[in-house]
Amino acid sequence: MTEEERLARVALNRLAEPGDVRMTRLVGDLGATVVRDHLLAEHGLSTLHDDVAERLRTIDPVRELEAASKVGIRFVVPGDAEWPTGLDDLTLAGTVNERGGVPIGVWVRGPRLLPAWRSCVAVVGARSATTYGTRVAAELGAELASTGRTVVSGAALGIDLAAHRGALAVEGPTLAVLACGVDRVYPAANRGLVEHLREVGTLVSEAPLGGAPMRVRFLARNRLIAALSGGTVVVEAALRSGALSSAAWAERLGRPVMGVPGPVTSAQSQGVHERLRTGGAHLVTCAEDVAELLAEAGEGLLEDRREAATPRDRLTLRQRQVLDAVGVSTARRADRIAAVAGVGLREVQSALDALESRGWVRQDGDAWVLERASVP
Repeated sequence: MTEEERLARVALNRLAEPGDVRMTRLVGDLGATVVRDHLLAEHGLSTLHDDVAERLRTIDPVRELEAASKVGIRFVVPGDAEWPTGLDDLTLAGTVNERGGVPIGVWVRGPRLLPAWRSCVAVVGARSATTYGTRVAAELGAELASTGRTVVSGAALGIDLAAHRGALAVEGPTLAVLACGVDRVYPAANRGLVEHLREVGTLVSEAPLGGAPMRVRFLARNRLIAALSGGTVVVEAALRSGALSSAAWAERLGRPVMGVPGPVTSAQSQGVHERLRTGGAHLVTCAEDVAELLAEAGEGLLEDRREAATPRDRLTLRQRQVLDAVGVSTARRADRIAAVAGVGLREVQSALDALESRGWVRQDGDAWVLERASVP
């Protein structure tokens, strides 16, 4: 990436809206320098072209980069060592609401370099999250971050906030993708989180410096959350939740989409449940489930979850069959036990001897009764 190309990308980043598919495609096909020069050359052709050219002339990318550098902000473009190659997959992910494509560049703030996308997990969900949802998101964030995975979210209220806090609680890596400039704070209620991430985590945005958090920028932002992550977990989402947009982008990118089930009576979980019902998401309940889905084939496999084996489970089938036929409070003779169990008398006697040695039954005269401690 030449310095001229980088400056052209800074200028076009200021000129166009984040994720404007016309601009991302042109820059991807022709390069930013060619697109910038072409737009400048169209001055005088029409009022519209004059307006675009005039706006482009007023942008000073050198000054913009210098001002950004003074406050610890950098502009990362394709070809940089820090560029997350997962963003390149957006080339073939199509468009949603006329937004899509590989970003012209992203503004980054924070001491941590942008991580490899395969080591990241997005945890997203409802802003108006329930107590259940925030607890689950915080636990997921902490457990994933403690294994070295970077927790990616949008720094919004609710699930996003809980996921970031969970990662920070274990001093793990977390990355926030903003719909505004990385030099701004939105929402204001999360100022403490965003300012803390500037110091210990990473802030990323496609919006230019000073850019306001407009609705259309949230739609463009969601594709970055999905592209920067190896998989996306939706903790809570109503049927029209914006978090489902991130899940849809992950699906377009061929990345795993996971959903945490909630109470069937909760409106905040209906969107997640619908995805689980239609097969659009894998059901997960903990970080181990997520890790298994993100691991390479044949790695990170979990054993089937079962209750711990009980002493009764260690008995043979015939011994359990005989044990069930032994009287609880009234002693039974061996022939009676054989009749109840439907087992031959010789086998019954052998089983009773084994059960007696293990403390399950005791002999009372010529009859047998359960030991009180072994009664279910």
